[in-house]
Amino acid sequence: MSRVYNRVALIGLGLIASSIAHAVKWKDLAGEVVGHARSRETRETALEIGLVSEVFETAAEAVKDADLVVLCVPVGAMADVAAEVAPHLAPGATVTDVGSVKQAVIEAVGQHLPEGVHFIPGHPLAGTEHSGPRSGFATLFVNRWWLLTPPEGTDPEAVQRLRSFIEAMGANVDQMEAGHHDLVLAVTSHTPHLIAYTMVGVADHLRRVTHEEVIKYSASGFRDFTRIAASDPTMWRDVFLTNKDATLDILGRFTEELFVLQRAIRMGDGDALFDYFTRTRAIRRGIIEAGQDTDAPDFGRGAPKSDA
Repeated sequence: MSRVYNRVALIGLGLIASSIAHAVKWKDLAGEVVGHARSRETRETALEIGLVSEVFETAAEAVKDADLVVLCVPVGAMADVAAEVAPHLAPGATVTDVGSVKQAVIEAVGQHLPEGVHFIPGHPLAGTEHSGPRSGFATLFVNRWWLLTPPEGTDPEAVQRLRSFIEAMGANVDQMEAGHHDLVLAVTSHTPHLIAYTMVGVADHLRRVTHEEVIKYSASGFRDFTRIAASDPTMWRDVFLTNKDATLDILGRFTEELFVLQRAIRMGDGDALFDYFTRTRAIRRGIIEAGQDTDAPDFGRGAPKSDA
């Protein structure tokens, strides 16, 4: 694969940005990768581990001469960052992002960018509960979906160039309208995260079960709730505030389904429960068949290593 971009600027140096940096080096997709982070500690760490060739104190400095700029900051910070970098973007540069809400990002970022700069919002459906510049790894995006939501009128050549870059990192790329993206993600990510946070909160407030018991006897279901709930609180605060309508819609539907299950349990309706679980089990099988998870026990984490 030949180099797709000359200079890639990563604004924010957390899990996704650091994984992009590793993948770019792995596949030799750009001549140079530079970055910016607000925290001095993060900037120093990025240089120490060789994540990027240069780290800048300001986003404005980082985007100079870059032909690809990736905004890897919380959704709530997108507007301020876009306003800062806009006067310093190179003509013909592509700006993309990795936020998990797209309509709000288009509204926040698009208004600031000058003519001649291609804005192609994006969302890699990949991640872990870890964060920071040390958390990234080159294969994070392999066989994961990366959604693009280019606004109407976006230069198709710029979209194809970005698509080639992402596919070279091992991801599967799809395009959709921003509003539809936000609804899909409310179902597949945003509401499940909110439910996970809620379940962990219930355990925290249930005085009849001690913290020690919750930790010691965590079965796989609750343990995976805690893994999800360990995600970055700033990011998820911004997600729910900016994808409010879709999330509230899906939460309403979730509440209706919960009432159905409550009634079946209360009435002892085993047939209804069995049928419901059988239908929903098929979705899990579909996820495995699509290569988005494994059928291994313990949610794909594998058995613990022996001390021997």
